[in-house]
Amino acid sequence: MPLYAYQVMDRTGSELTGKLEAEHQWSAAARLQKMGYIVLDVAEVKESSFKKAFSWRKKVSIGDLCFFTRQLAAMLRAGIPLTRSLFTLSEQAKNPTLAEAVAEIARGVEGGLSFSEALRPYSNIFSSLYVDMVKAGEMGGALDEILRRLSEQLEREKSLRDSIRSATFYPAVVLVFATGVILALMFFIVPVFSSFFPQGTKLPLVTEIILDLSRSLRSFWYFYLLGLLLAVLGLRVYAASESGRERWEKIKFKLPVLGDLFKKAAIARFSRILATLLSGGIPVLQALETAGPASGSRQVSQLVKDAGAGIQEGQSIVRPLERSGFFPPMLTNMVAVGEETGELSTLLAQVADFYEEEVATMTKGLTALIEPILIIFIGLVIGGIVISIYLPIFNVVTSVGG
Repeated sequence: MPLYAYQVMDRTGSELTGKLEAEHQWSAAARLQKMGYIVLDVAEVKESSFKKAFSWRKKVSIGDLCFFTRQLAAMLRAGIPLTRSLFTLSEQAKNPTLAEAVAEIARGVEGGLSFSEALRPYSNIFSSLYVDMVKAGEMGGALDEILRRLSEQLEREKSLRDSIRSATFYPAVVLVFATGVILALMFFIVPVFSSFFPQGTKLPLVTEIILDLSRSLRSFWYFYLLGLLLAVLGLRVYAASESGRERWEKIKFKLPVLGDLFKKAAIARFSRILATLLSGGIPVLQALETAGPASGSRQVSQLVKDAGAGIQEGQSIVRPLERSGFFPPMLTNMVAVGEETGELSTLLAQVADFYEEEVATMTKGLTALIEPILIIFIGLVIGGIVISIYLPIFNVVTSVGG
């Protein structure tokens, strides 16, 4: 949704400024009036994909959100009013972005908005899953229980993300270290050996390539650095666009070994979120609309959207999921049994447990598998550079010996 900057006056006559998300300018103004403010100005904030790609505002991590949700649930269970709880947590929050948002939400609730309505403008912090669950808790009079479930869901989500991060962190560190070693060889070691070869000496092709690359890097390093920075900039801007995100997801699911890991993680996340929503009393169609995008996969989101359209036409949930070919038989069979028995949320939670364990097991296996492959690859590259430099020396020694 578009972002709007506003200038308002509160009941004491003080002017306040801030930003909120809304579908239209008039809906942003109406929301502010409902909060008890006199609206002075509302204007849309235009953000380019370049600015979005390089936004350095401190983000709210899933750990911050989980801690906030758990604390809020505990305070409500203890009988502390919602507004007082929110103001207290805004003062205690260590993340400045979260503290500012919670204070604004508290003022919105104090001005007459429901908690879910006050959360909705902050979709960059509180997902649609979060807002829908809070709304269900408000309607059912069990907000503290819903918040407890949300905190558990966020803890599982954090655990899942940590598992994936641990599988990709080690290879990234090793590759960065190897790149540093290779650059050190090209900048400092290769030039020393190149001085040993007299002018006009016939060198092997691989040695000439290494020497030319070393000279090029030392003479025009700024061009290489500029090219690297431009490449990173271009990739970040492209990744922030719609087409970039779609393209990356297609590549991600087709990666060897890692593609299966990412796919299982998306299925685990979708199953867990859908189970949480259904157990919280959210209707099936609304739960699917929320769980699809919240899975983090555009492909899953589109497939679930098609399933929702099929349900509206009178079909069961499982038929569109089976036709997609994306979801494994275990999930579709569990969904079919859950529909027949009325235990869909329970069976989906079991599916989520299974795939979360699969992801954890795969990450451990990947680390053990990738480590020797990386060591061999780096050894071949560095060894190739060293051998290419020593090869002419070996040839000279051999010819002299002969």
